Amino acid sequence: MIRTAVLVVAAGAGKRFGEPKQFAYLRGKPVLEWTLETFDTHPGVDAIILVLPEEQSLKHYRMRYPKIIDSVAGGEKRQDSVWQGFRLLVAREIPEIVLVHDGARPLVRADLISRVIAVAGVDGAAVPVLPIEDTIKEAREGRVTGTVDRTFLARAQTPQGFRFEVLKKGLEAARRDRFYGTDEAALVERLGIPVTTVAGDPRNIKITTPIDMNIAEALLDV
Repeated sequence: MIRTAVLVVAAGAGKRFGEPKQFAYLRGKPVLEWTLETFDTHPGVDAIILVLPEEQSLKHYRMRYPKIIDSVAGGEKRQDSVWQGFRLLVAREIPEIVLVHDGARPLVRADLISRVIAVAGVDGAAVPVLPIEDTIKEAREGRVTGTVDRTFLARAQTPQGFRFEVLKKGLEAARRDRFYGTDEAALVERLGIPVTTVAGDPRNIKITTPIDMNIAEALLDV
């Protein structure tokens, strides 16, 4: 029985990075494999669905990470890729909890995964967040138009966790309404379903540009 499954989304083209960032090497190992290793060894994770670019083979990953049960090619946008992974998961087995994680967040730690699973299991939806430390400005056409009160603002991370039915409602409603959100929590929020915040991890950065690789390299020693 699968209680907790993870959709690892790693189908991006890496336009800002200059190549698919999930396959760039970080200390001799692809970014994606740092991510997979943490989930594969986590005792609270039962299964992994891997969402990859079409040309990537699953065989290599299944040999190295036994909890990977299947993979699927991603879609045009990230949300399409999540949907593809979710559909494949449903075809295999319906879990109690589904986590969605960016394959390009290689420094995710086991304790954050555990906290997201625990809160999602009780509250139905959980998202790790970090406080915003910089002053936030509104700007248009090169001019500042206002300063935003950051008191109630936060930066979202992954993994985001949901009870199966909660994520199902969010994804299906978004497809029906042709709505695209920037993360899975947004799909649930728009239905009026509460999403609980979990303390995020400053080390859990997303690789987006080449300089992020240098930051990740340094964080490996922290």
